[in-house]
Amino acid sequence: MDRFEVLVGEALDLLPPELAAAIDNVAIVLADQHPDEPELLGLYEGIPLTEREAYGGLAMPDQVTIYRLPLSRFARDDQELIDEVRITVIHELAHHFGIDDDRLHELGWD
Repeated sequence: MDRFEVLVGEALDLLPPELAAAIDNVAIVLADQHPDEPELLGLYEGIPLTEREAYGGLAMPDQVTIYRLPLSRFARDDQELIDEVRITVIHELAHHFGIDDDRLHELGWD
């Protein structure tokens, strides 16, 4: 396991247990960078829990992708990388719970 995987795992471990338990059918994926938006730090793709009326048991999992290269370029030092990975993981998982970018900005998670 490389260091970036460890940082993402540690960010997930910081989630409160009741929040972690509420995550439903989500795959966390690590990638170097988004093919079309190389500065994108993370991406949520799926159906938020708040919109899952007819979400069946055979549905593909939602996906949260965390992008290593832009996060590494963005951070000025090791501690900032740790902080930014944590913020990005929380930000993308918030979308899974139906929290949009405007609300995340209001809460200071952008």
